[in-house]
Amino acid sequence: MSLTPRVRAGTLRATDAGRAVDLFGWVHRRRDHGGLIFIDLRDRSGLVQVQFHPDRAEAFTQAGDLRLEFVAHVRGTVRRRPPGAENPTLPTGEIEVEAEALEILNRSRTPPFPVNERTEVDESLRLRYRYLDLRRMEMTRNLELRHRMVKAIRDFLDREGFLEIETPVLIRSTPEGARDYLVPSRVNLGRFYALPQSPQLYKQILMVAGYDRYFQIARCYRDEDLRADRQNEFTQLDLEMSFVTEDDVLDVTERCFAHVWQTVLGRPVAVPFRRVTHADALLRYGVDKPDLRYGLELVDLTPHLQSTGFQVFRQALAQGGAIRGLRVPAGSALGRKEIDGLTEVAKTAKAKGLAFWYREALEWRSPITKFFTAEELSGLEGATGARPGDLVLAVAAEPRVAAGAMGAIRKAVAERQGLIPPNAFEFAWITEFPMYARNEETGQIEPEHHPFTAPHPADLDLIETDPLRVRARSYDLVLNGIELASGSIRIHDPGLQQRIFAQLGWTKEEAARRFGFLLEAFEYGAPPHGGIAPGIDRAVMLAAGEETIRDVIAFPKNQQAQEPMTGAPATVDAAQLRELGLELRPRPERGA
Repeated sequence: MSLTPRVRAGTLRATDAGRAVDLFGWVHRRRDHGGLIFIDLRDRSGLVQVQFHPDRAEAFTQAGDLRLEFVAHVRGTVRRRPPGAENPTLPTGEIEVEAEALEILNRSRTPPFPVNERTEVDESLRLRYRYLDLRRMEMTRNLELRHRMVKAIRDFLDREGFLEIETPVLIRSTPEGARDYLVPSRVNLGRFYALPQSPQLYKQILMVAGYDRYFQIARCYRDEDLRADRQNEFTQLDLEMSFVTEDDVLDVTERCFAHVWQTVLGRPVAVPFRRVTHADALLRYGVDKPDLRYGLELVDLTPHLQSTGFQVFRQALAQGGAIRGLRVPAGSALGRKEIDGLTEVAKTAKAKGLAFWYREALEWRSPITKFFTAEELSGLEGATGARPGDLVLAVAAEPRVAAGAMGAIRKAVAERQGLIPPNAFEFAWITEFPMYARNEETGQIEPEHHPFTAPHPADLDLIETDPLRVRARSYDLVLNGIELASGSIRIHDPGLQQRIFAQLGWTKEEAARRFGFLLEAFEYGAPPHGGIAPGIDRAVMLAAGEETIRDVIAFPKNQQAQEPMTGAPATVDAAQLRELGLELRPRPERGA
């Protein structure tokens, strides 16, 4: 067939009636009504109904061979559907295409799962046949959303005076928190590149070079365990600015996201975003990435139960622990089965158990009420604001464990009680993170963020004397309880940077070996600077209402870091290893 200009199937409307069109796509559905054959033809833009009439004998005969996922070229004329035959669920539902000619461009085997239905399909099967999974309209919607969001980010930052600059993918291995992916060099035998965990050092060097507003849609790689919101290769918006304070970085970031949400989703987002300090987040929500779509704030019950005779609480307090509580409005409807389920949530979060009290009209009801005085129960009521019909839950443990357990319970209660409003977006900043944290396995002090984060000016004297009390000039952006971005004001003074390295136990020689190029750059006039790195995959996941970033990435890895479609990672030929000067040996046992 000779061609008229191609038209996308999903773009046709009633105003196109009478128009001659050439359509290309896949057979989404097929219906044979005896005298007429109908198909829904699908391309990336959507669906349109095509009618084959016996009057067009050749096309009608060919249409009899069409099956699901056949690739077809249809020539025809757009007609309005007869009154009563419209399909209000389709954007093209007012019209159909009356076929005049048909060419079957390719045939398809029967797909291993339905492409044209919203059915539950095992993810391993979807990833094995990803090229079919990507044909599903839900996946097309997600990838188009991703495209529009990235474009909106680029447009916004361009107007704000940022330059998009690419940084290398083959870099020097530097410690940044996760394991590096190493790439052996054939030209320089025995030496290795690393794939970047982030462009952190390069963007700081760009600030030294005078490019005061940089961004990049950057590919990053971390050899770490995968989960629903984590991939070993991912995309982030990398952003850095010179001559700024925290407020400047936060301002441009929140305005960027407000622009994206309004432009792409049509959803206004109020700025500035709410700000919560790290300490306050742990105290009120139990986690440093709180979901603020609902209330259920935690309360500190320690002062009110300090002298309690309840042995479990007394033991925890004697060991320096704390008691954290939560009021569940109308929680008296939760029975023992639900309480047992919440207890398991607490235990999963390392707590030993969960205390509970039902607040009734005249008294508290609980197996442990008898261990508390009237004054303590009054304090419990005053602290939680409990009213008749409510439930109060509490955990006593080491402060971080108590906070984490109650944070997990807060989330579980909100889900089970239906307290999370649908289609809501609550952005929040978490500020004043601690500069350091103690590694639970080694006992060593490590950076909470990374070693280039600037300490709070008021805490400089504590770096050597009391490092765990030092606050960092870092900040996280949280959306609906998920960390969306992390950033900080960086150290730009080489002397302060050396102090931080020394606190981590690195000698000057070791610091020079790892980061000599950065320290040298700082000797040539480094400006004050800071930045942030929002995760593109997570942002799209939340905007799309999906539960895993694998549904917004075209070709993701599964939770074993494998790509089932291609079989990556795979073995390589011995000759390739020899060329790189490598030899495979069994991995030593742990501790060997």
